Amino acid sequence: MGLTGGIGSGKSAVSRMLSDLGAVVIDADLVAREVVEPGTPALAEIIATFGPEVLRPDGTVDRPALGARVFANADDLARLNSIVHWRVGERTTALLDEAEAAGAEVVVHDVALLVENGLVGMYDAVVVVAAEPETQLERLVRLRGMSPQEAQQRIAAQAPLADKLAVATHVIRNDGPREALAPQVDRLWVALMELVARRGARG
Repeated sequence: MGLTGGIGSGKSAVSRMLSDLGAVVIDADLVAREVVEPGTPALAEIIATFGPEVLRPDGTVDRPALGARVFANADDLARLNSIVHWRVGERTTALLDEAEAAGAEVVVHDVALLVENGLVGMYDAVVVVAAEPETQLERLVRLRGMSPQEAQQRIAAQAPLADKLAVATHVIRNDGPREALAPQVDRLWVALMELVARRGARG
């Protein structure tokens, strides 16, 4: 299944809950970090494109600095995506193959840009964690220390919530307290187990 939601929607919290229930989670953000580790070709391209100022002293990507730059400039964002996305795709395919070979019943692909990258057709189910833009903005400022302007840029760089909801097979609403998530995730898990059972019955 694909799991998506806008920045600040609580998608990562849902991902962790699904992992606790037994799903194998492939986190696109973690994969993106992996493919730009020191010594990788992708990092060399990032330095050549954006300069050494987007690095931390330890040689890793300074993600806040790079993010502040690319989310303020559509051309820079496109350049970064052209460096990273295809490498993330290759690594994700390898991880999916590993999970399938290991007999995983539920594999969750946690990916923020599922809709933007046209990935909907890859999945048996698409789960959208939905939060209103006002909720996203408040969380990004309060929890991540972004300025309101930076938070707005990050939200605007992703597909609108309506576009995500249009492709959802399951929706988890997360404008309220964290405690409201668990019952929704439990219901989702039951639905996923039913889907697994139906697929198993078909052989």
